[in-house]
Amino acid sequence: MAFVIAEPCVGVKDTACVDVCPVDAIHPRGDEHESGSTAQLYIDPENCICCSACVSVCPVQAIFAEAELPKQWHGFAEVNARWFTTAKK
Repeated sequence: MAFVIAEPCVGVKDTACVDVCPVDAIHPRGDEHESGSTAQLYIDPENCICCSACVSVCPVQAIFAEAELPKQWHGFAEVNARWFTTAKK
């Protein structure tokens, strides 16, 4: 089970979570080309080690364990995963 970035991140993209991720699973970083064209940040479910370091630093409380995603944001698990299969090619 990975962590997921949900709707509260849309339009915010605070990179505090990027800075604390020990496995570089959160993208796009500020220095990546995609950073200007994405609505939010995304967690790669294949690389996330479920350490939860990102959760406490998120200023908008947008990061959840996949199993704990609020019902209205369940689709964000797929949104995060899809970004890594389409945008990062």
